[in-house]
Amino acid sequence: MNLRTTGGQAPNAIGGLAATFWLLVTIVPIYYILVTSLKPRQEYFGANPLAWPRELTFAAYGRVLENEFALYFFNSALVTVVTVGVVLLISLLASYVIVRNRGAFAKFSHRLFLLGIAIPIQATIIPVYYLIVQLGLYDSLLALILPGIAFAIPISVLILTNFLRDIPSSLYEAMTLDGASHWQMFRELVLPLSKPAIMAVGIYDALQVWNGFLFPLVLTQSSEVRVLPLSLWTYQGEFAVDIPAVLAAVVLSCLPILAAYIIGRRQLVAGLTAGFSK
Repeated sequence: MNLRTTGGQAPNAIGGLAATFWLLVTIVPIYYILVTSLKPRQEYFGANPLAWPRELTFAAYGRVLENEFALYFFNSALVTVVTVGVVLLISLLASYVIVRNRGAFAKFSHRLFLLGIAIPIQATIIPVYYLIVQLGLYDSLLALILPGIAFAIPISVLILTNFLRDIPSSLYEAMTLDGASHWQMFRELVLPLSKPAIMAVGIYDALQVWNGFLFPLVLTQSSEVRVLPLSLWTYQGEFAVDIPAVLAAVVLSCLPILAAYIIGRRQLVAGLTAGFSK
């Protein structure tokens, strides 16, 4: 009896079982969160947690929206948009200089950016806290934006540099012969061809900033500047026995960044893998 497939290779049963197991590990928590957020509070404590609700209700979402969720959402959106925008601008300009300039300063700057990747956020939280306090920025959204920019730039420069190196040098030379300045090459050549990398860096950085918890926990205190990850932690105290409301807040906080990932997933993969095929 021949168990081989038409391609000449035996089916990978172990790989299939492992993939199925991993799929269950991923899907079951998501299913639990969605189903529980749609259950009445009384049904959650009296039925199987994984059972489909007998009565679908959005009451838990209403309770969350009544507890300043819109303010927390706006704070997170503002911090994310400003941080990602500044990071993209600085990183793209720095990457262009590193790729086009062969001087010692450009090489040193590249090594300095790479060094920043090796420094974990947790190791710098005390100096960052002291610096933010000395600048008078404690308990403000700017206290979240500035460190977010600083720690997002190194990995962004790495991704964008690898992508810009894939642009043929003949295109730069042709524009140089036509009398184009560096700003014209940056605007008319680099920006249009770098859209996949820009999308990848934007989504990646947005994920990190949107889900950031350590900086909001240490650098902010009042509810007026609270962001969504920290609000989920406080919701656990406010809705201690209201698990559907806590999970409804989790679902609402995930929707914007999930939508951004779905829209730009192809550009994300293309940008993150740029330059590694050589």
